[in-house]
Amino acid sequence: MVAFTTRHVAASGVMAALVCVTTLLITFPIPATQGFFNIGDVMIMVAALTFGPLVGGIAGGIGSSLADMIGGWYSYAPFTLVIKGIEGLLAGFILSKSRSKRLPVIIVAWVVGGTEMVLGYFTAQAFILGYGIAGAVAEIPFNIVQAAVGGILGIPISLALRTRIRLDR
Repeated sequence: MVAFTTRHVAASGVMAALVCVTTLLITFPIPATQGFFNIGDVMIMVAALTFGPLVGGIAGGIGSSLADMIGGWYSYAPFTLVIKGIEGLLAGFILSKSRSKRLPVIIVAWVVGGTEMVLGYFTAQAFILGYGIAGAVAEIPFNIVQAAVGGILGIPISLALRTRIRLDR
């Protein structure tokens, strides 16, 4: 078990802010669910794959839900807190528990985290937020692209950061 150090607290705050900013940076509304496409998953993957599950979970959940509140998507904020938090937690957990930190494991971590995000929003939209199955299905392709962009851009950024940041102290 790794202790949650001052560096982790600082990384969580910085990464949550970066997740929030990148989420709000580019947004495309999705009328079927009144949700939106964004690139915040890039920073969630950077946080999770660089700093591990706790920082990934905190940054993903808090940063993304804060963006929902700032952007006016209030009904999504509690779901986003959980969905994006679990996304970062899962991706970071898978990588941290693997003996190998090579690209195939990183890709598995990204795919599992991204899949959880797509399924989480589908469930919330279809069964809790009241958009029905049809509305939730209409958003699936956007969420898949969002998850894909998160890994395609987030993985190389994380790999570059891991070579420059001393994470062992």
